[in-house]
Amino acid sequence: MRTALVLDRASDSPLHRQIYNQWRQGILTGRFRRAERVPSTRELSTALEVSRSTVTQAYDQLIAEGYLESSRGSGTFVCRELPDELLRPNHKQVPRTEATPPLRLSRYGAGLNEDFSYPPTPPGFIRFTQWRPDLALFPLPIWRKLVMRRLRSAEPELFDYADQAAGYGPLREEIAAYVSRSRAVRCTPEQVIIVNGSAQGIDLCVRLLLEPGDEVAIENPGYHGAHRIFAGYGARLRPARIDDSGIVIRDLGKKARLVYVTPSHQFPTGVAMSLARRLELIEWSRQHNAVLIEDDYDSEYRYSGPPLPSLQGLATGVAVIYIGTFSKVMFPSLRIGYVIAPPSLVPRLRRAKWLADRHNPVPEQAALADFISEGHLERHIRRMRRIYGERRNVLVESLERHFGDRVHIRGDAAGMHVLASFEAGDLHDQTIAERAAAAKVQLVSSAAYYLTAAPRGEFVLGFSSIGERSIREGIRRLAEALR
Repeated sequence: MRTALVLDRASDSPLHRQIYNQWRQGILTGRFRRAERVPSTRELSTALEVSRSTVTQAYDQLIAEGYLESSRGSGTFVCRELPDELLRPNHKQVPRTEATPPLRLSRYGAGLNEDFSYPPTPPGFIRFTQWRPDLALFPLPIWRKLVMRRLRSAEPELFDYADQAAGYGPLREEIAAYVSRSRAVRCTPEQVIIVNGSAQGIDLCVRLLLEPGDEVAIENPGYHGAHRIFAGYGARLRPARIDDSGIVIRDLGKKARLVYVTPSHQFPTGVAMSLARRLELIEWSRQHNAVLIEDDYDSEYRYSGPPLPSLQGLATGVAVIYIGTFSKVMFPSLRIGYVIAPPSLVPRLRRAKWLADRHNPVPEQAALADFISEGHLERHIRRMRRIYGERRNVLVESLERHFGDRVHIRGDAAGMHVLASFEAGDLHDQTIAERAAAAKVQLVSSAAYYLTAAPRGEFVLGFSSIGERSIREGIRRLAEALR
């Protein structure tokens, strides 16, 4: 064990006294924990480049005063009860700490006032507050096999710094081919940048494209993670309403430098942007020279209607940045997403990624490339689309059975959640959530996703990670609680 002690050899204080003082102070302030083993005199003398007798002299004094204790054959340890405590009434420990002066935060740091965490779920609760993949159904044996195959390959480059911050070459090729056939995205592998999920992709784009005070048009309601990223860098947020065709173009104004949209399955309303509205948005962007960020976070799960092409694939002469992630189709802890950028932005985005964290773990990127190339990803998506579609059907049927015309459902054509608006009289959202909790059902209001006043009685109901039986029981409990 190496212990960081600093000796001043020019000081008038003897070396053994300096060692004694630093050990005593460290013990009293909690730096060295009670009953913790301390280095032997030989180890410490070697580390500090002093004679062993100097260390022995300091240790002997600490042992004599009751800070250290020696056990024959085991070593020397910090005492469990310290002499300073024995002199105080009731032996109450008073921590000794040096106050840290107040830190001057940046505008970004000062704005980070909330922790981002999921609420705990008590036992027996049915949780509609998650719209994440059902991890029990992921083909973990296949994924484990692919990862282990890569780890056993003994290719040194998998464990070294990556040659390119943009990501593992074969994975970028697979992603380019995958989004081309599934989402009609037009790109080359060189335009693909591997990132740690869609949030990092948004963050990097903001760094490159916005100055504090620039205006950003965003969906209202919309993904609050993106709202916080934009606001954290000092952007002025311009909320734009969502109607049945998607973002309302006349709400975008004329000054927005960037527009953030989730057109395939708008979050949280679930609306899919119509083809006409997509073309209208592209034309607006062309007229105002604005950049579009297309967050395609769960487009794989569409249950009815024809698939709609991506904005990126439709746009010509307009800068569209396409962002995707594997967190929703595979598992959240994978933390692999991708940004498909216009060619002119790629070099800057690659350098920004390198400064942020160099690159994503290469072995996982290599395993993911195999997972896609061998057809496992698309087979898994087809299976989960069927299962999630059945769960979606059960949720909608249960809501209609128990609530009838007292509930309005949006966004059930795709994705992993729906937006349900309940007619609950004078009940506030907090009261509805509390009544649901009393029935062991967990709900989340949509209010957090609005930048303006939120409608009453509107809740986001996730269904992807809940079994059909639990969905039916949860809605039955909710109806009883609100009756």
